[in-house]
Amino acid sequence: MSLVCRILKVVSDNPLLHIHFEIPFDRVRAEHVEPAMAELLADARAKVEAIASDSAPRTYDNTLLALEKATERLDYAIGIVRHLEGVATYPELRSAFNAVEPLVSEFYSGIPLHAGLWKAIKALDETHPELTPARHRLLTKTVESFRRHGADLDDAGKKRLAEIDVALAKATTKFSENVLDSTNAFELIIEEEKDLAGLPPTARSAARASAESKGVNGWRFTLQAPSYQPLMTYLDNREIREKVYRAYSTRASSGEYDNSVLTADILKLRREKALLLGFRDFADLVLEDRMAKNGASAQAFLERLEARTENRFTIENQELRDFASFELEPWDVGYWAEKLRLKLYDFDEEALRPYFPMEKVVSGMFDIVGRLFGIRVVHKPAAHVWHPDVRYYEIRDEDGRLLGAFYADWYPRESKRGGAWMDAFIIGLYDPPQSEPHAGTICGNLTPPVGETPSLLTHREVETIFHEFGHLLHLVLSQIEVRSLGGTNVAWDFVELPSQIMENWCWEREALNLFARHYQTGEPIPEDLFQKMRRARTFRGANAQMRQLSFGIVDLKLHREYSPERDGDVIPYSRHILQKFSAVRLPEDHAMIASFTHLFASPVAYGAGYYSYKWAEVLDADAFSLFLEHGIFSREIGLQFRGNILSKGDSEDPAVLYRRFMGRDPDPEALLVRSGLA
Repeated sequence: MSLVCRILKVVSDNPLLHIHFEIPFDRVRAEHVEPAMAELLADARAKVEAIASDSAPRTYDNTLLALEKATERLDYAIGIVRHLEGVATYPELRSAFNAVEPLVSEFYSGIPLHAGLWKAIKALDETHPELTPARHRLLTKTVESFRRHGADLDDAGKKRLAEIDVALAKATTKFSENVLDSTNAFELIIEEEKDLAGLPPTARSAARASAESKGVNGWRFTLQAPSYQPLMTYLDNREIREKVYRAYSTRASSGEYDNSVLTADILKLRREKALLLGFRDFADLVLEDRMAKNGASAQAFLERLEARTENRFTIENQELRDFASFELEPWDVGYWAEKLRLKLYDFDEEALRPYFPMEKVVSGMFDIVGRLFGIRVVHKPAAHVWHPDVRYYEIRDEDGRLLGAFYADWYPRESKRGGAWMDAFIIGLYDPPQSEPHAGTICGNLTPPVGETPSLLTHREVETIFHEFGHLLHLVLSQIEVRSLGGTNVAWDFVELPSQIMENWCWEREALNLFARHYQTGEPIPEDLFQKMRRARTFRGANAQMRQLSFGIVDLKLHREYSPERDGDVIPYSRHILQKFSAVRLPEDHAMIASFTHLFASPVAYGAGYYSYKWAEVLDADAFSLFLEHGIFSREIGLQFRGNILSKGDSEDPAVLYRRFMGRDPDPEALLVRSGLA
């Protein structure tokens, strides 16, 4: 077969060129990526040009709706490729993704800079068209977004803005790759069983299985969370804890995978972009259309919480030092805190693991959301997945209507990035009585099964599943006539409300009884163990809060205040800020910021927006009080939450949606009460 024929065959067989509801992940190969992106980019450009050159009077259909449709296939395809690069990467796929990502970024960045398109949108806005509320919101937000993304810049400004966006796409992609590669580059093999003293049986078994999978003797540990966390919490050997801590806290900060220069470059590019667009800083740029509105208000919010927390924070840390009776180092804190918790509450979190087998947790969660929101979640066999561990589910309304489907991928792999997340592949349109289903995924890096033992989760891992499924519900229960306003396409300081509120059911006895069952006996969590868990919930609550505040404040200071000329290298600058929120002195080589993918793994990501977790935590603590008042399985309150929050996407201002659900503005005191800090 000639080269031309082979290229034509790749294009004709290319699974990225057509939108499939059941996505053929197993058919997508690296060789498909560049041909697909070339064709889809050309198609999208042609459609944008057609909109701009249309001489007909401006209408919603020939302007905004046409623009939404112009990028639909490209949105879908690049989302699939980006997803696969994050969950099943290999050298050829990474190379193909790196080749197309700047081109795709340049295209999307160029949309607001297209003079003819901007003229068309302004012409539509000036006609004051009669539109539905959602369509009117789209028009308003599109005008604001175009201005915020440079539509009014001169030609030189537009050219530089496009260059910045491409540079950010390249730099943040490389940042993410360096974190993954530096995480995978570390392994620790323990050969003597005596060095495992203190480590729970589940962690030992997992480490043994990991070693066997690599063909080595002993026990193998990595920097992936299911391996790292038990070691730092339970292992008696202090030297090993120090070695692993230092490896984790210095990931991607030196050598082949050094992110230190990239981090500074990303901050510089973001600042230049903000200034070019007329904003004081990057925080003000990205927060203008969020609930906080600007960086100053977001930072003030965090600092108010810090002031309410610091006294208890000081007391907690003195208590821990007194208990340990020596000067603690960072690799000691988790270990000694666990021993103090055991002494104070007679509670060992590992005792809960047998009651949280993955399959039971997931099926119980489906039962809970069925009771609350009137939906059914059903597992379906799916051949077209990216890994054998991936499961496929459908979600249907009580009348049998298909609302959406999703893929669940819960276990760590070396080809998969760390953390937990939810992504949307397809946002279906809602046009009563017709509605299109949605498609998405939820991913994590949770404790995998070992041999004949099923996946047994920590309580925090159970919360992670509920959290990501909350995001998924925000997508699948969306009923919006505008695709770009559907699902989780909301202000990022509101997007965590549906996810974080779901975690509350992990603490309630009635809910736990539905899924927390011993994997061998089927017995529920004993009452004394449950009460210990509840009493220990706020143990070192100030430290937990200060940890989150530290991430939010260092994020905002980097994007609002940091100057390399004045403040020097970004890593020591960040370490100095984080020190204030640390229970102990941080080592001189501490470089957490170099692996902070939340901030630096995409052009925006949570950059200047990490405060959103605490902002939404205030909302979720307050909103859950309504469920506590009426019953945690109240269908009435559940349907109100579905109707006023989950189904609305970004069709209305989030503050309006929240007030409609609660009948008032949020009460920040609810979070402090729940955290034991009131």
